[in-house]
Amino acid sequence: MSTPHPPPAAEDPEAPESPGGPGDSRTRFTRRWQAVAAVIAVAGAVTATVLVAGTGGGPTRADAKGAAPADGLRHTAIEVSTGGCGRGWSRPQAGTQVFDLHNVSSTASEVDLTDPRTGRIYGEVEGLAPGSTRPMTVALGSGSYAFKCLQNDTDAVSGPTVVVAGKQPQGPAAAPVNQHDLIPPTLEYQKWVGQRIADLAAGTRTLKADIGRGDLAAARRDWLTAHLVYERMGAAYDTFGDADAAINGTVARTPGAVKDPDFAGFHRIEYGLWHGESAASLRAPAAALDGAVHTLLAGWPEQRMDPAAMGLRAHEIIENADQFELTARTDYGSGTNLATARANLDGTRAILARLRGLLVPRDAGLAKLDAALDRAQAALDAQRHGGNWTPVDRLTHTQRQQINAAFGDLLEQLAPVAAIFEVRRTA
Repeated sequence: MSTPHPPPAAEDPEAPESPGGPGDSRTRFTRRWQAVAAVIAVAGAVTATVLVAGTGGGPTRADAKGAAPADGLRHTAIEVSTGGCGRGWSRPQAGTQVFDLHNVSSTASEVDLTDPRTGRIYGEVEGLAPGSTRPMTVALGSGSYAFKCLQNDTDAVSGPTVVVAGKQPQGPAAAPVNQHDLIPPTLEYQKWVGQRIADLAAGTRTLKADIGRGDLAAARRDWLTAHLVYERMGAAYDTFGDADAAINGTVARTPGAVKDPDFAGFHRIEYGLWHGESAASLRAPAAALDGAVHTLLAGWPEQRMDPAAMGLRAHEIIENADQFELTARTDYGSGTNLATARANLDGTRAILARLRGLLVPRDAGLAKLDAALDRAQAALDAQRHGGNWTPVDRLTHTQRQQINAAFGDLLEQLAPVAAIFEVRRTA
């Protein structure tokens, strides 16, 4: 993600608002798990497979005997340490309850509540500081459970197995995902991206030729076609490195920013095509764009995507579409932000298609996610009229509300994907 910039001192009415300064690309996919933790915590309340993590920021007083405090839930104090992991759980029972985890050791710890037979995780708390207490809220059914304490620079320690008697159905849980699980879908996605870069190279070559012969009407048409190819590859932007700035860079909404010589790529050409610039003035930017894409194509076989980031990227693509496209902050004159958002949806579907085999047994809310994707797509497609898209600033209040609501719901449904595919320590 690009670093937030201070508000500009003045605005250029011809230059769209943008998140960064000259040459600041739309490489916004470096945010870690913490950036969506708040979203995931909300989603966890309604999505069965999201682990219900601790939500308190400070110490919580708990009755070691399990008395119910003001929240109406049973609280049990649990020790976190290498020598006494899980100590304190002496009266197991089914139902929603709170374990107040107290780290008595001298180092920070992660704590998981697991099924010791299958390894499935029912709850987790990360970054539990020495001497601190944080709650873990879980819904437990009948079965076997054990706390696992994973402290920094030490092997994982599992506490005693505790059995909850009866025949109560078990609550939400998820099998942990490791790096090895994610390598095959990541390689498959990387191959797919390579094919899309080849399509992109063909598109920028056509765009360059349009501008070279002075056919700006054709250039405006072919600009959008090529740009949407690029916008479908959102999970790969971080791997593109500096190429992303050369291909899809933006500039700040300040007077004269669009004239900066470092402003390059699709948006530089977009500004020229929709602000009356001559074909001669756009030949160099078009050649530079085409050259950057072909350089990316040549070097892509040597690149390696991070498997651990795949689940998070699915969420971030839509998060950025919501922040930058649905607000028209990256509109440099074409009015095609809704087309870009639609391509971003395709990009998220492309990632989820590769992760689906791992996601099906881990996300009981997958049908809701699929439905949310369909609703967001339908809301956008309603604004497509042949080859034209409604500009964001021409949406009615009702249309804007429908699109915003659809994307808000989609972000909520995607949040568990980021949680599920966070690579966890198991040893």
